[in-house]
Amino acid sequence: LLHVLYCDFVNCHCSYRSLAVGHQYSSLGSQPILCGSIPGLVPKQLRFCRNYVEIMPSVAEGVKIGIQECQHQFRGRRWNCTTINDNLAIFGPVLDKATRESSFVHAIASAGVAFAVTRACAEGSATICGCDNRHKGPPGEGWKWGGCSEDVEFGTMVSREFADARENRPDARSAMNRHNNEAGRMSLNEKMFLKCKCHGLSGSCEVKTCWWSQPNFRVIGDYMKDKYDSASEMVVEKHRESRGWVETLRPKYNYFKPPTERDLVYYETSPNFCDPNPQTGSFGTRDRVCNLTSHGIDGCDLLCCGRGHNTRTERRKEKCDCVFHWCCYVSCKECVRVYDVHTCK
Repeated sequence: LLHVLYCDFVNCHCSYRSLAVGHQYSSLGSQPILCGSIPGLVPKQLRFCRNYVEIMPSVAEGVKIGIQECQHQFRGRRWNCTTINDNLAIFGPVLDKATRESSFVHAIASAGVAFAVTRACAEGSATICGCDNRHKGPPGEGWKWGGCSEDVEFGTMVSREFADARENRPDARSAMNRHNNEAGRMSLNEKMFLKCKCHGLSGSCEVKTCWWSQPNFRVIGDYMKDKYDSASEMVVEKHRESRGWVETLRPKYNYFKPPTERDLVYYETSPNFCDPNPQTGSFGTRDRVCNLTSHGIDGCDLLCCGRGHNTRTERRKEKCDCVFHWCCYVSCKECVRVYDVHTCK
């Protein structure tokens, strides 16, 4: 998953563009051979694509959502989820190692696919899925079931079948990826909530209908970022089984609480990302904007890795002195404000 569907959304020139999220969508059903033009698909993913070609645009949209959320969550970190144009592995070598960063990217991408497919089904843009009528339960006091409960089970199934298809090797990395993929998907179930709408004259709430809904994806991103910060370090163990040698993971430290299926896991140390390093995929932090007043990782001391920072002034045009006029528009003046911008040396 991580090396297959990203390119269309970071201005890469790879053949996924032909599978289309835009004008070519109408041709997908009549041209399943387009699945064969996606680089890097394993046979199981290719079969899935051909069987579920109608929802493949939603799968791709989910990957896009995951990338965008990764870049938001890490915007102030030394590694800021940088993508590389014209490269099938859009994060470069960063994900080659079994680090915390890899664990987060796998989790957020898998959650994004489940999220986008679930939302598309509820919106009626796919005919093979729809609303969830299985897990409603009895209504509560003062409300009744209505609307379209989002079928997160179907979205999770799609994400699991497609994303995990590549993780079928008996090695530690596949075990780690499967675990983190599932942790990302489980975050959706964890954050589902009851959404309600009032009905009645003049905005009264004589009748209230409710349905199960996914949260804004930012809620999922915040949740998974907490999981990244508390990710569990593991060690690799080898076992002899009937099918040969199999690698499994166990917690490195016995005095910490062992990770649950909702936690992220990793077993290799991250580079410090302070300096450019083509082998690790680090771009370094030179010229990155830092926060002079912050004592956190986004502050100039930590983000610049002790190298110091430069300061320049910028003049920016902004709207100011806005006035509301009855009825109904707002007029504003244009002001020029001067800001100090700090960048790492």
